[in-house]
Formats: sequence, structure tokens, C-alpha cells
Amino acid sequence: MQLSILPALLSTVLFGIPIFLATGVAYADPAAPSPSGPGEVAAKDGAPMIRVSEGVFPMGVPKGDRDGGRDEYPRHDIFLDAYYIDKYEVTNGRYWEFVRATGHRSPQHPKDPTRSLWKDNTMPESLGDRPVINADWYDADAYCRWAGRRLPTEAEWEKAARGTDDRRFPWGNVEPTHKHLNFNQRWMGEKTLMPVGSYEAGKSPYGAYDMAGNVWEWVADWYAPLYYEMSPAKNPKGPESGTHKVLRSSGWEVETPLVRSVTRVKSDPLNRNHSTGFRCAADAAK
Repeated sequence: MQLSILPALLSTVLFGIPIFLATGVAYADPAAPSPSGPGEVAAKDGAPMIRVSEGVFPMGVPKGDRDGGRDEYPRHDIFLDAYYIDKYEVTNGRYWEFVRATGHRSPQHPKDPTRSLWKDNTMPESLGDRPVINADWYDADAYCRWAGRRLPTEAEWEKAARGTDDRRFPWGNVEPTHKHLNFNQRWMGEKTLMPVGSYEAGKSPYGAYDMAGNVWEWVADWYAPLYYEMSPAKNPKGPESGTHKVLRSSGWEVETPLVRSVTRVKSDPLNRNHSTGFRCAADAAK
């Protein structure tokens, strides 16, 4: 069953869950649970968000770590004001609502149609709870703005992923397994991606899911390889300009070394590919 973006679309709410009607087909976004944990709120698009409290956390490669790129050094303490971040990666179901409401382009691979999961402006229902892919930085930024949010800064993303105890992975220091995340596999179409929130054992200290594996995630910052050497100690937002944006997390294809929560990757902001998605963030009221 597929959902087409047509003029004759209706929406309603049943038992607090968004229901979208398209050509007689009802679709309930399976990734739209009500906030259930302490400090959780629902965003404009219904996405649950978790609160990350203000304070200091260690950013960059942990002391004594056996690997890490030059751009992940030095380890440095950063203070962040409180903020909210999406509990899950943005799903196709939520992105479909964005495209439907705004006329924004659908997420398509620019060169290889076998890497696209949507067919023109049609989204298979089976994709609803899986993270959206083939969105470039500007697509991600546009979605977050439409949803009343913004992309997280690189520092916000990392703190939400690893907490304040210098851990190597979102779940701690135990080496990753397929119980923790979706990784180390080949492209198999939609079966490559797992529904968001599938890995209870892999969630972060704050309760964010899929901050390793499933898809890479855009953050707000421009990329600079030596930014950590000059970063402000409070609420850093990255360089003022640049040619590349930063990707965090790790995708379904990566192996263990890149799963680390401190991994930084630069990417052309116009790059759309089948392993990159995003999540949104928002300021917390002071």
C-alpha cells in the first residue's frame, strides 16, 4: 500500500494518534507515541522530544582512547544550556506530512533510483516508521523549521548521544553488537533500515534512540577540522562559514570504529544519499 501526495488529503486524530487519509487509505504514523518519560514533550509534528539538562560534558575523544581522527581532538569540556532533542530520527511518515503540507521535494537519490525508497511523490506505507534518507542538509533544515524546531548543534548532538561520563558509545563502553544498533550490513532496499526506536539496549543516557547506526545525521554546524582547538567553552555553534557540513552518528553500513559517539564526518550540504537522515532539536525555556 502506498500514500500519494494528492490534493484530496484529509487528516484527523484518533486516540491521540495522527491519522492521514489518502485515496481512502488510513495511515497511523507508528512512530508517533505520546511522550512517556520524565522531561519528554511533544513537538509541533507530534515527535517526542527529550530534555537534556544544562551543564558541562566532555566533548571529543575520551582520554586513553585507542582511535579517533585528528578532527576529534582535543578532548575539551563544553557547557551547554538546557535543550530538547528528538527521541527518534525523523521518519518517512513525518517527512511525508512535511512534503504534503509544503510541496517540498520528496527524498530521492539524485543518481541511482535503486537507492530511492519513495516513488516520485509516493511513499510506501511500510516505510512510515523508518528513518527518512536521501535528504540533504537544506532539506533537513527546512523540515526542522517547518516543525518549529532546528537542527541540533554538533555539541548538542554529542552530549545527547554520550552523556557526561566520557563513554565511547551511547550505551557505554561495551563493544557494539546487533542488539545495540543497525550497522555493518549491505544495501537491501527498505529492509536495510530498522524502525526507529528498535534498539532498547542501544539508547543513550538521556533516552535517545539510534544515535549510532541506522542513518548518519545532519547537524547545524559547518565543518572545520581543527575547530575543537578554538571552540568556545559555552554553547559552541561551529564555524561561521564553510564548504562542508557535519554528519554525526553512523549509518547502517559502518563498522565498529565509526560507531563511536565522537565520530565526525564532513559532507557537502547538497549531498543526498541512502544512508543519511537527521533529527531536530529545540531550545528549552529558561
